[in-house]
Amino acid sequence: MKGYNRLEQIMDYLKGHNLVTVDQLVAATDASPATIRRDLIKLDQEGVISRTHGGVTLNRFIPSQPTTSEKMQRNLAEKHAIACAAAALVKAGDAIVLDAGTTMIELARQLTHLPLRVITSDLHIALFLSEFKQIEVTIIGGRIDDSSQSCIGEHGRKLLQNIWPDWAFVSCNGWDFERGITAPTEEKAALKHDLIVNAKRRVLLADSSKYGAWSLFNVAKLDSLTDIITDAQLSPEIRQQLEVLPGRLTIAG
Repeated sequence: MKGYNRLEQIMDYLKGHNLVTVDQLVAATDASPATIRRDLIKLDQEGVISRTHGGVTLNRFIPSQPTTSEKMQRNLAEKHAIACAAAALVKAGDAIVLDAGTTMIELARQLTHLPLRVITSDLHIALFLSEFKQIEVTIIGGRIDDSSQSCIGEHGRKLLQNIWPDWAFVSCNGWDFERGITAPTEEKAALKHDLIVNAKRRVLLADSSKYGAWSLFNVAKLDSLTDIITDAQLSPEIRQQLEVLPGRLTIAG
């Protein structure tokens, strides 16, 4: 097979899988391991792929924050399954922090039967939960980020640094074993870090499509979390990798 066609085949295979090994690419292309390794070196030098612990992924750098409307129709079944698994952890009387995002909005919908204290940065969540009398809602305040309709800035960070919730649920646009949770801006990363830092249980809610994607600023390493909840589309190889972490991995759905 000519090199150009083989590279195209490698790229097509990578687009359908979060993390692949050399052996998988050998089987997919009928090329030798040495040839695949040379191809991967070329793609790595061109910035097309990223080498991670256990395999290779497409270089999925996210430079800016997607809008809530852009994310609203993506991976609906996965988000619902993740939200249901997260809601099962929460009990009446808990104090919880909800990050901004569409998975968090779905989680909020699953919690309306409980008496809770909820602190959130998300305007959509705050307005929705304020309709339920048994839920005490606090919005962290500060400047509004127009892409996510959520609060950012020092005002909200100060509040988050001075609370000790039972649960903190954090979302992200990208996560992986080596980089952990990342965010496109320093301001957003700092707020997400403060959102989870004092909680008894620190829970990442992230669907499998976001695995291997990353942004510039670090929020937290995965080993600082007590729980990760994702969906059943995550590959067995990545599951095995994540199971060595100290926190509990839950595969929803």
